[in-house]
Amino acid sequence: MQSSLEGIKVLDLSRTLAGPFCTMLLGDMGADVIKVEQPGMGDESRRFTPPTWNGESCYYLTSNRNKRSITVDLKSTEGREIIYKLAKDADILVENYRTGTLEKLGLGYETLKEINPRLVYCSISGFGRTGPERFRAGYDLLLQGFGGLMSITGDADRAPAKAGMSIVDLTTGMFAVYGILSALFSTQKTGKGQFVDVSLLDGQIVLLNHLATGYMATGSPAGRMGSAHPSIVPYQSFRTKDMDIILAVANDGLWTKCCHALEWMDLLADSRFTTNVNRVTHRTELVKIISERMITMESKEVFERLNRAGVPCGPIHTIEQILNHPQVHSREMLIEIEHPIVKNLKVPGFPVKLSNTPANLRRYPPLLGEHTEEVLDELGYSTTQIKKLKSGKVI
Repeated sequence: MQSSLEGIKVLDLSRTLAGPFCTMLLGDMGADVIKVEQPGMGDESRRFTPPTWNGESCYYLTSNRNKRSITVDLKSTEGREIIYKLAKDADILVENYRTGTLEKLGLGYETLKEINPRLVYCSISGFGRTGPERFRAGYDLLLQGFGGLMSITGDADRAPAKAGMSIVDLTTGMFAVYGILSALFSTQKTGKGQFVDVSLLDGQIVLLNHLATGYMATGSPAGRMGSAHPSIVPYQSFRTKDMDIILAVANDGLWTKCCHALEWMDLLADSRFTTNVNRVTHRTELVKIISERMITMESKEVFERLNRAGVPCGPIHTIEQILNHPQVHSREMLIEIEHPIVKNLKVPGFPVKLSNTPANLRRYPPLLGEHTEEVLDELGYSTTQIKKLKSGKVI
């Protein structure tokens, strides 16, 4: 089958996670992604260890499939010339350097759009390319704190907690794909490219969603509530005899079904709990009652009763449990990649399923500079020129 982005060329100057995750998603849909790395060093994520798999960084392996790697010294005149030649025929460029860095090197948008007016130039940064904080470096943990996420994560009586995954980087990468494809669609209609400004901070503000609007409405910011929800009760984790589970009673209809399924007719008749508004008001009393009842029950019994009634509930899986779950395997969310160093490499699969132009695996995460000569040959460099660039440590 043909891929959605077949024929689209991506010049990837990004590193670490948000940018590489973005370009990997584009590569999964068929784009030709050329990953530009520093000679001898490469993407920092190659050294984010442990864990490793046969000496290769798991961090790097997970976000760099479907790319070709070349090494180029961007500070050299010859290196910049290579980038200019690549940019001339590229549809998309993705970078995540600090504000002003690429402009100083002569690789900013204003320069490259003169070479290629159709270029969609996506710039990923911590705080955005405008505003008083634009020159600050941005990292996932820093933005989890700065962007408000940590203030609402964890238990109220404990210190703020970070999310267990790199949620800021990964969601920013997804927002970047959304921006890039929107701009690319516009380019196909107008013939003109544009600058796409994506930041870790902006993404976090958007993800605050109803919590942000709630604050604007009331003046009261949400705080840490553990697994509980500020607007819905019961909607959190509870401990059964054998394990912690999630109970997600999102409306009054589900509350009625829940009470019938678990034979909690006294709670259904209690005026304190008849509506969600009442249940939120009397959250402490209700959660205490439910906790006392749940701890006497086996999780299997709770799941059987609630699932039969159509009430959302489920276990709190470990990473080991979810990666071995039949649903994950049936959705092909773990894919095996043939790799020259890592035998039986397995990474998370494709999160979006397209019926006619599905994502596909074409390349393993490239070794550092593996495709440098191949790409330069495509640009018209001779064998002699390539040898000279090598001897001059440009590549």
